[in-house]
Amino acid sequence: MTLHQTLTSRHVTLQPLSDVHREGLRTACDADTETWQAFYPYSMAGEHFDSAWAKAMSDQARGETLFFAVMVGGEVIGQTAYITPSIHNRSVEIGATYYHPAARGGAVNPAAKRLLLGHAFDLGLDRLWFKVDAINNRSRAAVLKLGAVFEGIHRHERVTWTGRVRDTAFYSILADEWPAVRERLDQRLTQFE
Repeated sequence: MTLHQTLTSRHVTLQPLSDVHREGLRTACDADTETWQAFYPYSMAGEHFDSAWAKAMSDQARGETLFFAVMVGGEVIGQTAYITPSIHNRSVEIGATYYHPAARGGAVNPAAKRLLLGHAFDLGLDRLWFKVDAINNRSRAAVLKLGAVFEGIHRHERVTWTGRVRDTAFYSILADEWPAVRERLDQRLTQFE
């Protein structure tokens, strides 16, 4: 079993990102240009999509970031990724997540995170972590709702594509915390069935 493979649940399918997803992802990314402007370190909206796509495919080819197309009903509604996987350190970041606005607030995010977390922990990883723009209250609340533990703020952690200097909030879930997190996620997902 590999880290980068198709993962499927009742609510969402995560497919390794490839050229077949390109135009669907472009459409999803163009649905919310304000979010790319406000929170992301890079943009995949409008004229930025092609260069961001090229970088994503290059990073993926080197194994630095393993992107997934987030699919609902056969349609691309966003992306997510395992970033900087380290089998030696038994850790990986889950990030580069974006969803079409119509997919937010329902089953998509908890279902996608349930797949990613479960798969990584099943492979023996010990620490999964998240980095969120400190001013992105919606995403910070979503990560806490998953059951991740807040680790702190890295001040001036990066410069975004707009030139804004970003503070970044760090969160993690450890393998011994996973059973309780999994149970809460599974219970949460039953409300969407």
